[in-house]
Amino acid sequence: MEFQVDGFILYLATERGLSTAYQLSVRQTLDKLVEWTSKQGYKEWRDLGTDELSAFLGHLRKGDLDASSLRIALVHLKIFFRFLQKRNHIEIDPAEPLLAPKTSAKLPETLNAETITQLLSSINPEKKLGKRDLALLELFYASGLRLSEICNARLEFLDIDDHFLRITGKGNKTRLVPVGEKALAALNCYLTSERPNLVTRKTSSHIFLSIRGGPLSPDRVRQIVKERAKQAGIDQNIYPHLLRHSFATHLLENGADLRVIQELLGHADIATTQIYTHVDQKRLKAVHKNFHPRG
Repeated sequence: MEFQVDGFILYLATERGLSTAYQLSVRQTLDKLVEWTSKQGYKEWRDLGTDELSAFLGHLRKGDLDASSLRIALVHLKIFFRFLQKRNHIEIDPAEPLLAPKTSAKLPETLNAETITQLLSSINPEKKLGKRDLALLELFYASGLRLSEICNARLEFLDIDDHFLRITGKGNKTRLVPVGEKALAALNCYLTSERPNLVTRKTSSHIFLSIRGGPLSPDRVRQIVKERAKQAGIDQNIYPHLLRHSFATHLLENGADLRVIQELLGHADIATTQIYTHVDQKRLKAVHKNFHPRG
């Protein structure tokens, strides 16, 4: 059974070209399945039916896995058993009838425009690494990038003249994101006045560099965002993805089309983007309640 799991992971890597992180996520689910089936006395994949897979998902649920994580695990099971059927390792796909658990829509946190201004204006570009950190946070908010995308952003993909940055996002999909005037000005200042001082002989073309000349790690970027928020006197828990949520919410509040926001965020499905319409509706209800005489 482990041998077929290995073959499937190799298939995801070589034939599907999926990311290492996705492969790892799938393997974690399938490793749990192999462990569970072994304890239940099953020796081959053909021994498992829909009832057995339902029992496995129930086992994961008892392990405090939330509905969202269960949905992901179910997707892993479905693509794995579909693979086994196509390779004639099993006759019938037992995962096909399984239904995904319902998830409650959790609205993303956002920052208001005043808090964003407070955060960005608190960074002094004349102090050590101030130019880098200001450019980093300006770009986060101006372009709505994911943490991994900003860490992997490279000089050769930045078009300063046309105000665009080419990004490779989830699923190795490439998109062009616009860079706003303030973000571009902060980037220009950092690239001309501070980044050259961080460069070493081993430095790559990553835009954002650590003090040792290497690319900033995701953990370091999270730390920078939190440190800058604390220095700005902001009590709210600030993290990189919060700036992405704020980017999308503020666009919607100011009349941007949902399809445009979907393209800017790099969402494959507009249903993912629609969560921001719920945020906007929530804000409208709060305004109505606070200011209408009979709210």
